[in-house]
Amino acid sequence: MARPGDNAAQFAARFGVTVKALRVYEREGLLRPQRSANGWRVYGRGEDERLTAILALKRLGLPLARVRDLLTGFRGDLDAVLALQEQALAQRQDELGVALALVKTARARLASGASLSADDLTQLVKETAMTDMKWTPELEALADKHYTPEQRAELKVRKFDMGDQAAIAAEWAAIFADGERLRHGDPAAPEAVAWIARWKAAVEKFTLGRADLHASAARFNMEALADPATKGQMPGSPEVWAFAMAVSKALAAKS
Repeated sequence: MARPGDNAAQFAARFGVTVKALRVYEREGLLRPQRSANGWRVYGRGEDERLTAILALKRLGLPLARVRDLLTGFRGDLDAVLALQEQALAQRQDELGVALALVKTARARLASGASLSADDLTQLVKETAMTDMKWTPELEALADKHYTPEQRAELKVRKFDMGDQAAIAAEWAAIFADGERLRHGDPAAPEAVAWIARWKAAVEKFTLGRADLHASAARFNMEALADPATKGQMPGSPEVWAFAMAVSKALAAKS
């Protein structure tokens, strides 16, 4: 017996996504729910298969535009989609295995009283740093809202070599970690002021010192942090972001 269709809230809950995400997918042409006699959206078996495919492809790190391209003409061929996901997960498993082995070896050397060389530390950062922001449908929609198409295209094609990616990831990890430690203190303290200078320098690297990219990034961050649906999806905790704003305000008050 066929399962009756879900409403939006039921469908979102079953797949662990938000109703807002379903609206983004629908706006992008990825989901096409039926309508009931009274106009409510109804999600049936076909939408089950499409959302399974969408989430599988998103977990490969693909942007929504690329997901839409891959699902053009989709007729429930989940095996092809899941085969791509299986391949990516197997590769990630291999990468995690290498990273885990490096961390265990490093800890064993430290436990024996040995030290780690600069090359050892560099390799650890390269193999274990999380370099990618997780782009959810909500964040993708905000990026489309606040960045121009030209800016988005430029950011997507900008490439860093592995050393640069590792250094950027390590820099932001250190900034957020220090922010967690400092956020319980005085925003005007010298250590907090030095910390926000590091934050701003890292932002300048991302925006290349360009006023247009800086303004777009600021608008994106402000709206993402103000919306309960997206603030938990941003890198770093909301408390650290709030502390960064408090330190910036304290600096502005002094000037």
